[in-house]
Amino acid sequence: MQTVSEHDVIVVGAGPGGATAATALAQQGRDVLLIDRHDFPRDKICGDAISQGCIRIMNELGMASRIEAAVGRGEFHSLHGMRLSGPNGDVLQAAFKRGVNGEESFVAPRIYFDALLQQHALESGAAFLQAEVKEPLLDGNGRVTGVLARENGEVKAYRSSVVIGADGVTSTIMRALRPPEGQHVDKHRAVALRAYIKGIELYPHEVEFFLYDDILPGYAWVFPTGENEANIGLGMRLDRFRDLKKNLKKMLEEFLAMPAIRERTTKGVDLRDVAIWQLSFGSQKKLQHAYDGALLVGDAAGFINPLTGGGIENALISGKLAAETIDQALRTGDISREGLKFYEQQCDEEMWDGMRKSFLYQRILLNYPGFVDFLIRYLGQHGGVAKTFLSKL
Repeated sequence: MQTVSEHDVIVVGAGPGGATAATALAQQGRDVLLIDRHDFPRDKICGDAISQGCIRIMNELGMASRIEAAVGRGEFHSLHGMRLSGPNGDVLQAAFKRGVNGEESFVAPRIYFDALLQQHALESGAAFLQAEVKEPLLDGNGRVTGVLARENGEVKAYRSSVVIGADGVTSTIMRALRPPEGQHVDKHRAVALRAYIKGIELYPHEVEFFLYDDILPGYAWVFPTGENEANIGLGMRLDRFRDLKKNLKKMLEEFLAMPAIRERTTKGVDLRDVAIWQLSFGSQKKLQHAYDGALLVGDAAGFINPLTGGGIENALISGKLAAETIDQALRTGDISREGLKFYEQQCDEEMWDGMRKSFLYQRILLNYPGFVDFLIRYLGQHGGVAKTFLSKL
C-alpha cells in the first residue's frame, strides 16, 4: 500500500490527551500528524468538569489567553465550590481555593474545551487529518511504524517513528496492541449517562455530587454550565451495574424524582443530548501502556479516576508525559518498548497513588454506604472522600 506521508509522531485522537501530546511535541519542533475521525468542534460525552490541574497544564502550554477568551464567551463556567450529598441527605458544602498561580476550576462542555485544545495544537505546528484509523502498521518484528486510515473512502498508509494512541476508551490502537488478557475487567470499569438540563434551580457556581444507596459505588451529579443550564448525569461501576440489571435512563428518571431534586424542578425540565458511555479506571494493576513504537494516553490507556470518574486532568498529564518521553527517545534513537517504558514509570509516579486510594474509597462506598454520612457529618472537609473530590475538581 502506498505511503501518503511520513512523520516523527502520529497522534491518533485529538481529544485532551492527544491534543496535549501533539502540542508539546510540536512546540519541541517535532513533525506531528494529529488524526481524528471527527472535525472540530464536536461533542464528547462527559461530565465537563475541568480541574485547576488542567488549567495549570494548559497555561504551561501557552493557552492562558485562549482560556480567558473562552470564559468571556461563556464557554467556560467558573466554579467556586461543591456540595456533596450523602445517602441520608447530609450535605457537605466546601469552597474551592484557587491554585498556586490563581487557577480556577470550570465546567466547560467538551464541544468548546476540546476544540480549544485541538486548535492550539494546530497553531503550535501540528498538522491535522480528519480520517478514521483502522489499525496500526506493524513491521516484521511487531514494532508500530504508523497507521492505516480511511480518508474520503480510501484506506491509506501514514508512517511515523512513534504512534500515540489517544483515541478513547474503545481505542483502535489499544485493542490492537493489548492482548485480551491485558484488557480492563468489569470491576475496573464504569458506565455513565450524561444529559444537559434546563429548568432546575442551581446553586450558582457550585458542582453537586449525590451519593445514595441505589447508585453506590457511583454517584449522580449536577454541574452548572451557565446561569440556567447544567450537565446532569450519573455513573456506576460496571460489574455492580450488570449484577443489579440496572437501566441508566430509568436511573436518571428516579434521580430526577428524588425529593431533593424534584422540589427544584417544579416548573418542569427540558433534557437534551442524553447519551451513555463507558469508562476504564486507572486502578487496575500491570496494564501495559508502552510498546515498540507506540504509547497509550488518556482514556485509551484507562487513566480514569475510579472514585470521581474524572479523566481529563489525567489525560493532559499523560499527554504531556508521553511527549516528554517520545522527544527524549527520538533524541537517543531508541523507540523500542525499552526506550519508551520510562513513560509507564512516570505515569505511575504521577497518578498511581491517587488511583489506588480512590479505588479503596470506592470499595468502602460499596461495602459500607453508611460511612459516607459519617464522613460528611463528622469529618467535613477533612474527610478522605471529600478531599479526593476536592482534589479532582
